[in-house]
Amino acid sequence: MSFLRRPKIEAKTTEQILLMREAGLVVGKTLQRVRERAVPGITTGQLDALAEEHIRSLDSVPSFKGYHGFPGSLCVSVNEEVVHGIPGERVLHEGDLVSIDCGAIFSGWHGDAAISLIVGGPEAGSAQDRALVEDTEAALWAGIAALRVGGRLFDVGDAVEGSVEGALERRRIAGQDLSYGILEDYVGHGIGTEMHMDPNVPNYAVSGKGPNVPSGATLAIEPMITLGTIETTTLDDDWTVITNDRSRAAHWENTVAVTDAGLWVLTALDGGQAKLAEHGITIAPLD
Repeated sequence: MSFLRRPKIEAKTTEQILLMREAGLVVGKTLQRVRERAVPGITTGQLDALAEEHIRSLDSVPSFKGYHGFPGSLCVSVNEEVVHGIPGERVLHEGDLVSIDCGAIFSGWHGDAAISLIVGGPEAGSAQDRALVEDTEAALWAGIAALRVGGRLFDVGDAVEGSVEGALERRRIAGQDLSYGILEDYVGHGIGTEMHMDPNVPNYAVSGKGPNVPSGATLAIEPMITLGTIETTTLDDDWTVITNDRSRAAHWENTVAVTDAGLWVLTALDGGQAKLAEHGITIAPLD
């Protein structure tokens, strides 16, 4: 995928960002509910129905349902499924690694976020799966923390890749020898009145300067990392993406506003305060 062109990054007003915060809160609250219900024995379709009901109860509309024909309100991707898993009759089992992607539209504005979890709790998963979930989430927040007004957009990918490499080295020293792959065919994106807008946001180091980030930029940052290859295949359903070596994958995402006052993570219930504090960053007030 080429990142040589420099697409315009649309800037939002404070009023528009506040509307996106409402959409983001819908997504964050929905993922919180879905996480609580992602237990052994539930189907991915039941999680999807729960999400749609909750989104609509908050005067919002699921972003995904009907998007280019996608049938669900969530993407629910299990184990070797990386992204775009179609919810249905599949039953979740203890120890499954599940990535759940959710989008919502509030008053014409989009929010988009994803989480990964181990069904039955972290203790139900393998040490490798626990590490993958933790390190992918850490890479997400490293990428978010790299955003700043006037900074390089590609700083995000540098930070994500640096975080992944640092995690691998720390785990190697601790006696856990892992191999991670950062997907390159699926990247972050601009977001606003559409779910996917310019620019593409790579999750890996890219040569060149790339566009500068303006005040008012709103971006979805979403690393997808595997325990093996970065090569993937789309199944016959034309949506579900799996790893070619059947290695497990994790996906974390948040929608972020970049302002002169700093960052606000629109899909995090606390605005990103706790996780950004780990990087020495104080979130910007929106009101």
